Amino acid sequence: MDMAFDAQSELSDEALLVLYGNGDGAAARALVARLGPVAFRVAFRMLGDRTEAEDLAQEAMLRLWKIASEWRTGEAKVSTWIYRVTTNLATDRLRRRRGVGLDEAPEVADGAASALEGLIAHDRAAALEMALAQLPARQRQAVVLRHLEGLSNPEIAEAMEIGVEAVESLTARGKRALAALLAERREELGYGHD
Repeated sequence: MDMAFDAQSELSDEALLVLYGNGDGAAARALVARLGPVAFRVAFRMLGDRTEAEDLAQEAMLRLWKIASEWRTGEAKVSTWIYRVTTNLATDRLRRRRGVGLDEAPEVADGAASALEGLIAHDRAAALEMALAQLPARQRQAVVLRHLEGLSNPEIAEAMEIGVEAVESLTARGKRALAALLAERREELGYGHD
């Protein structure tokens, strides 16, 4: 028996997962609407490839469906589980394609920006994606989760299954490495002299 969608929008991810595990298809749709974009965003930022990110996000959601009936309430947040699985899948894919550069810089949607602003935003996003691709996998994972996804250090620690201090170290080293990689392109990217 499916619940009304409005009622589900007020339920936690965990409650929706338990409902899905008990056969509620509407709960699954609500979870896909909430967590699918999160998985895609993380995958895209780690992989730099829209098609591959879509595949990976679907794979992460399929893995969530497989464990739904076994979910142990209160042990972990569903969103943390999705971050962990998505970043682990992305890391695995990056290891398999090691040595292969980005085929193409990602497009940045910018509805109201002028053409020049759009080009600058596109160049900045492409430069960031290329610099991220050069970071070691664990640094990239920590930087993406912290600075692009906005997770707290404890949430990242749980997702990466490491301590908070290790997260702080990884993000600090990742930020320094990104700054070094992008330093020569400051003017080109429109940052000028500060």
